[in-house]
Amino acid sequence: MEFDWTTVILEMLNFLVLIWLLKRFFYWPVLAVIEKRRAASEKIITDAEAQRHSADALKGDYEQRLAQFAKERELAMAKLDEEISVERERRLATVEIEAKADRQRRQMLEARETSEREAAMASEAVAIAGRFASRLLERLAGPEMEIKLVDLALAELQTASPEKLAELRTALRDPTVNIKVVTVYPLDATRRATCATVLGGLAGREVTPQFQEDASLKSGLCLMAGSWVLMANLRDELNFFTSAAERG
Repeated sequence: MEFDWTTVILEMLNFLVLIWLLKRFFYWPVLAVIEKRRAASEKIITDAEAQRHSADALKGDYEQRLAQFAKERELAMAKLDEEISVERERRLATVEIEAKADRQRRQMLEARETSEREAAMASEAVAIAGRFASRLLERLAGPEMEIKLVDLALAELQTASPEKLAELRTALRDPTVNIKVVTVYPLDATRRATCATVLGGLAGREVTPQFQEDASLKSGLCLMAGSWVLMANLRDELNFFTSAAERG
């Protein structure tokens, strides 16, 4: 077999042309596509890594916010518990104050009712006692009791302090004043003279009382000198006793 260098050279040229053609029209485009895909893959990986870092950051922020929220919730619950406790204590104190005030009102009402009942009972007892004393003294009233009451009234006029008799002295010293001594039974001459002597001593001058009788006095006397009046008789004393009892 004869070796042909021309054929070899042509084959070599064909091979080189093929290599150039492959490199020119296939290798570089494929390489560009591969590079483009590699760049796209790297971009996807980079974006994914960035997204992962962002997700991690978001996750950390979310976890931090959850922890902060849990802490704030605990603080809010503690504050709410404290406010509920304070409000409960306040309401309990208010209820206690209202209950205490209600007890005090009931005690005051009970005390007032008791006082009113006691006052009514006391008033009734005094009224009964007054009626009993009135009936008893009416039965005992007579000339002998009247003499004793007149003597007692005259004795008190002679022994009373000047301050108590100041108005009577002023009235008796006026010569225009009408002096009356009213009794149930007529006074004897001795007691009339005693009355005039006692009143004259208080007046510092001689006086002439007018003596009158009034059966409504029941017993005792009523001495009048102007606006000054001495009631030393059963009627007025019993009336005063009864009215004082009614006024409590």
